[in-house]
Amino acid sequence: MDREIVGPACHPAEAFKQELPFSRAVRSGDMIWLSAEGDFGHGSPRPVRVQAAHCLSALSASLAEVGADLTDLVKLLVFFRSDETTESEVLGALAFALPPNACPAITALPVPYLPYPGCSILVEGIAMRAADGTPLARHRIATPEMASHPAPFSQGIRCGKMIFLSAQWASLEGTVAAPGDIVSQTRQLMRQLSAGLATCGAGFGDVVKINRWYLGHGTVEDFEPAALACAAHFTEPGPAATGIPLPAMAQEDEMIRIEMVAMLGEDGAHLPRRHAWPDSLWDWTTSLPYHHGLKCHDMIFLGGQVSLDKQGRAVDPNQLAAQTRTAMGHIEAILSDLGATPADIVKLTTMYEGSSGLPALRESLLPRAERFTAPGPATTEIAQPALAYPGMIIEIDAFAMTEPDH
Repeated sequence: MDREIVGPACHPAEAFKQELPFSRAVRSGDMIWLSAEGDFGHGSPRPVRVQAAHCLSALSASLAEVGADLTDLVKLLVFFRSDETTESEVLGALAFALPPNACPAITALPVPYLPYPGCSILVEGIAMRAADGTPLARHRIATPEMASHPAPFSQGIRCGKMIFLSAQWASLEGTVAAPGDIVSQTRQLMRQLSAGLATCGAGFGDVVKINRWYLGHGTVEDFEPAALACAAHFTEPGPAATGIPLPAMAQEDEMIRIEMVAMLGEDGAHLPRRHAWPDSLWDWTTSLPYHHGLKCHDMIFLGGQVSLDKQGRAVDPNQLAAQTRTAMGHIEAILSDLGATPADIVKLTTMYEGSSGLPALRESLLPRAERFTAPGPATTEIAQPALAYPGMIIEIDAFAMTEPDH
């Protein structure tokens, strides 16, 4: 597909000894994919309101270069340092900096640290505007059955064929439901997400991507109960899926958040999709209905790619560069099954196990960079103390776009 690139991505210059092929923004069709922006270049964190304004200003500049603006945002993904700020403070700061007619879906996630010195928050986005520059109509999802973020953020957004649902937590009359019970909370979340999809005439069969962010510390016992409770709502072949543990959640007694992307014809018709599971690919330790890749119309969604074998055991345990190359190899195999190549990737979001700071970021980023030539995809990187399986230390989400299936 034709695409427009804004680049290069804004990584601190001192972190790398070479030019990187990643871009600040990639526009393809109606979609605009934005790299994470942070308040780079400061030795100590500035006030969160200042950082939020800086992040949105940088996103605004990228959008302007492709003929769009912040009112075209359909989704924001925000990572914030839980030792330096709170979800309420972050959302308030972002709301203050957004134009009044912006109403994106949002997912905000606490992390213990970020790769970049001086950054308390990182913000990435997805925007939509017609290829001819015309703003696209959008439907703001609103239902009392879903948990709500403060204005101007939406429970979800429908724009064209796309439906983006904000990450939900188990909400019951304003409090966290089933405190400390991750399985019950997961079932409650799925009821809430079902209600949001229903406002658009959609259901779980229309979901193309699901992300679970759960309280965990890198064990199978953390991963499986909620994974199975969520998976029970899908039939095989299901959507692409990613599950990432967080060492702490934003609210007391909260155990899990789930966000979804769905696709539905503008006339309400359910859209056909193709799935991919190459023979070379790994598997989970338990049976799940998800597939590693899914193409719907012009969009390709991949589940988080890792370095595991068919029994769910880490390959090259704790070796970040080797695991990165393995995960990227899996991404290429899935894309090939769907008639695409790495050149069709528009966005990578990478979670890696490592410490705060630029050396660990460099070790994660450079093996990915070698797979691309400039101008490459938009990109976001987040360091974590642990991922879902012991010895598995990287997980890469990839999104690609090609010519539509007919």
